[in-house]
Formats: sequence, structure tokens, C-alpha cells
Amino acid sequence: MDGKRVRSSVDLELQGGSKPELQKRSTSTILTPGMMIFTCFMFFPLMVLLLGANSNPSFEWLLGVGITAEIGSKYGSSPSSSEPPNDKLLGGLLSAGFDEASCLSRYQSALYRKQSNHTPSPYLVSSLRRYEALHRRCGPNTELYQKAVEQLKSNRSTEPTECNYVVWVPSDGLGNRIITIVSAFLYAVLNDKVFLVHLSDDLRDLFCEPFPGTSWVLPSDFPVKNLESLYLNAPWRFSDVLGKKLDATDGSLPSYLYLHLTHDQRFSDHVFFCEEAQPLLQRTPWLLLRSNQYFVPALFRTSQYEKELSLLFPKKSVVFHHLGRYLLHPANPVWGYITRYYDAYLRNAKEMVGLQIRIFEAAPTSSDQMIAQILNCSIHERLLPEINLTEPAHPITQRTQPKAVLLTTLYSGYFEKLRNMYYQYATTTGEAIAVYQPSHEEQQHTEQQNHNKKALMEMYLLSCSDALITSGYSTFGYVAQALGGLRPWILLRPDKGSSACLGATSMEPCFHSPQGYQCIAERSSSKEAVGHVRECEDVPGGLKLVD
Repeated sequence: MDGKRVRSSVDLELQGGSKPELQKRSTSTILTPGMMIFTCFMFFPLMVLLLGANSNPSFEWLLGVGITAEIGSKYGSSPSSSEPPNDKLLGGLLSAGFDEASCLSRYQSALYRKQSNHTPSPYLVSSLRRYEALHRRCGPNTELYQKAVEQLKSNRSTEPTECNYVVWVPSDGLGNRIITIVSAFLYAVLNDKVFLVHLSDDLRDLFCEPFPGTSWVLPSDFPVKNLESLYLNAPWRFSDVLGKKLDATDGSLPSYLYLHLTHDQRFSDHVFFCEEAQPLLQRTPWLLLRSNQYFVPALFRTSQYEKELSLLFPKKSVVFHHLGRYLLHPANPVWGYITRYYDAYLRNAKEMVGLQIRIFEAAPTSSDQMIAQILNCSIHERLLPEINLTEPAHPITQRTQPKAVLLTTLYSGYFEKLRNMYYQYATTTGEAIAVYQPSHEEQQHTEQQNHNKKALMEMYLLSCSDALITSGYSTFGYVAQALGGLRPWILLRPDKGSSACLGATSMEPCFHSPQGYQCIAERSSSKEAVGHVRECEDVPGGLKLVD
């Protein structure tokens, strides 16, 4: 070279006039000239080409496209066609007793994700089949369910019931709801209780029924009304009832208990995890559970569950990976959005990097700071290449096979900056980088069904990534990483760390607010149980499962 220093992406001044402080890596030489490709390939169908080379491929155009029951697409039989045939039953997790057309995602999801390296234990598989039999016997529209409801109407529990229930009540955003569905279901399985979900209007038509021959949806005529209004001062709150001497034989035992396990729970609510609380919980026919926390790590530290959990999950870091893929199947309309977007934009990428950005009000970050942090992380960890500011991007060709970046965030500004950077300049590695963002809602609207459909679509698309960068504290990212079996790079909040990102120790979500359950932290539990529960990388004081 002629002595001039080559300008690379560490010198890039982002739009808005500010120059972020990026961590520099050595860029003394330029590799072969790179090519930039954006939004569409020349061999895509006309529907995609009409979007134009500078448009943002969004969710909206998918809404008018009809769903198809055909597996795969004309672009190939599977995004993992070089791998062995995918196991549509996921190693026995899924039952074969479903009509495939009623829920396409149940058996097609294996075609869109990398084959999992984590096989469910035979004990977990057999336990799920036993649970399904219990649910068919005791679920809605059965004689035993109706008998339990009649006792509930009496406001007193006077005798043991054959069927006992955990009713999940939604709280907060979709990510929080999904992690608590998994947590509450595991609790129900451990206690031989039937798991039912109260579906608010904004959750309807998002998920398929997970159990064959029955329903997990709480019937609309359930006698306890206004479930979503139950909160700290709800009647028959568990923490208020626990200290009372109650006996089912004299009718003093309530017919239901309300469990408040959200981040703002009182200290006394943590007694739920303590051994002395379990007899009352097991005797109560109906438990109405509200949570926004992934409280699975606390169950692993409850002594009465240790043996069962060790049989269900010999490998501790796969709880959500297995139970999430067992329970959570997007309904056909949502699955149509997922597969059509994937087939149109992501299928032909040589590699896909998922990037999930969440900005919290408690830790505001400018867009320039966040872009700098993303670049520091992705370039340092060799997930994305640097750019050569002296070399313009070359024209695309039919042979170009890009590395795709799937960006999910409420805002459009991050997409525009990343898009412009890779659209204008060649990369120092010669790679072509394509940036995609399915939607940008600008604000969170959990109360809107269509908003939740977009969120679910993006979680599943992220779970199809080869590598994943997520935002710390974000339950949205937790869901994507665990469904995909991915250990992400976590973007730390500015108020929680100085590093750009940290590699996660496991794919498991973090239990954000475990403080207060000293009965577990102080008891003499086995070394194995304690050793598999560690502090989260992104949440000081939070707990997560590791191997």
C-alpha cells in the first residue's frame, strides 16, 4: 500500500453527527472487495422484487397473502438440506396424535431451525405422555372438570378432589407471558396438576393447542371472574392464607388460592418456594397464578423437586428449550407470516445473525451509542465484518450469497444506520451483508393482538439464527435464544456493565427477581442443585440454570 491508512468501520461517523467510541481491532490490510446486497435477490419472485432495493422488508405485506399447508417452499426442501432429515417429533417431545393441518408449525418448525443438539430424556418424554393423559381426563368439558368447578363455586374445599388445577393469568408483555407459561407448566407437572391458561383477547389465535384430544384454554364460564384484575389485594391470596390454621375436613380450606409471583411481590409471597408452604399448595384444588418471572431456577432449589427434576432434565440448561418447543406452536396465520418472511428473505443466506435490541426507560441509550455497542460486539466476536470506507459496495449478482442480519426492535433508526453502512461500503472480508427488519412498531402495545402476532413472528425468526445478539434483561431475547438452542451474546445495559457484550453461560432465561426466598438460599440443599443455579450475566442478583 502507499502509506495511507485504510479507513475501516471503526472510523465510521454515524448519522446524526456524533462519532461513537468503537473498540478498534487490527485492520492493516484489506481483503478481497466486498459486495452489498439488500432486501431482495434477483431470482426472488415478483412479489418480493416489487419492494425495491432500498425498502425495508416488513411484516405488513404478509398480511394479505393466504396461508398454505405445503411443507417447505419452491426454494428448497429445507434451510438445513445438507443435514440429516429433521425429526418432526423433536426426539419424542411431541405427540404424533395431532391433525397436522390444524397446526402446521408443530411438525414444520424442525425444517426452519438448526437440528437441536439436545435430546430430551426418556423420563421427560414419558412424563409428558402421562401428563397428556391427565389433561384429557381432567381438562375442560370433562365430568371431572365440571365436578371441580362445582366445588369451586361453593367457596370452600371440603374434600380432596381427583383433579387439581393451575390457572395461568397473563401479566406484562408477550416475552414475560411466554416464560411464565413454561414456568407454571413445569410447576403443574411436578405437582400432578392440570395446567390451564386464561387467554385474554390479545393472546387469542397466537398459539395452537399443545395437548392432544383436549384444550388448555380456561373456559369463559369459569366462576372466578375478572382474573386479570387479581393483584396484590386479591381475596384468598396465598401469602395471607398461609399463616392460618386451615383444615379441609371442616370446610375452612379455600376452594382456590391466588399466587402473586411478579417482580413487585411482597416478601411473604416468596414463601411459595418454601417447603413449609407445599402441603397447603398441594391440597388446594385451584391455584390461580400470576407471574412475569421465569421462576424455574427456584424450583430446582426446592428439595422436594430435586430428584424429579434431575430425572426430567439431566442437563439443566435445556428446560425452556424442551418445554418451550413442546408447548408453544404458533397458530397457522402466525406460522404463515413466519415461513413466508423466512422463505422470501432469509432462506438463501449463507448464515443468519439475529440482532435483538430493547431499550429500557430505566437505562436510556442514544441510537449512536447503541449502534457503537452493537458494532463493538459483533465485530469483536467476528459475527459481522468491518467495512472499508474507501471501497464502495459492488453491484449484486445472482451468485451473491449474503450473510443476513435479522434485526428486531421497536424502532426503525437502527435498521437504517446498519443498512446504510453495509449498503454503501464494501466489507473488509469480502462478504455481502443483508439487513432485514420485519416490523417497527415504535411503541409496545401488548394489549393489541396484531402487535403480539408480530412479536411472536420475530421471536421465532430470531430462533432460526446461526448466531444471536440480544439485549440484557429482555424476555423477548430469552424466548428466542431458548427456542433456538442458542447461547447468545448479551448486550449489557449501560448502567450494568462497561463491556459491549458478554457470552451467555447457557441458553436458559434469567429469573430476574429471586431476592427474598431465603428459605431456599439458606437451606442445606445438595451441592448439585446449588451448582447448577448461577447469577445471570445481564441481571445482578438474578438466577439462571447452567450445566
